[in-house]
Amino acid sequence: MLIQRFKSKIHRATVTEANLNYVGSITIDESLMKAANILEGERVQIVNNNNGARLETYVIKGEANSGVICLNGAAARLVQPGDVVIIIAYAYMTPEESASFEPTTIMPKEGNRLP
Repeated sequence: MLIQRFKSKIHRATVTEANLNYVGSITIDESLMKAANILEGERVQIVNNNNGARLETYVIKGEANSGVICLNGAAARLVQPGDVVIIIAYAYMTPEESASFEPTTIMPKEGNRLP
């Protein structure tokens, strides 16, 4: 049996852009992706702390050290620049793997910079 478990999180990033006229996804600063152990194309859940919206999409790599957090396509209707979001990735693993697994959480500073 496999369970789905929290794997990685970018906690309290600030949305920098919302681009309705894009095919969909979330663009994340590559430096944040690497620090949080999130891969390009990976499925993530976005939780908007400002309005309670929750959505799922996939990740597009943004320019490293740019601080970009951009919701694209339909997701752009659920956020505004300046909103604070939590970006969560999950992984499937056995209960045995889960027992010793340590998820990765990063908490960006102002401007979505690494601490």
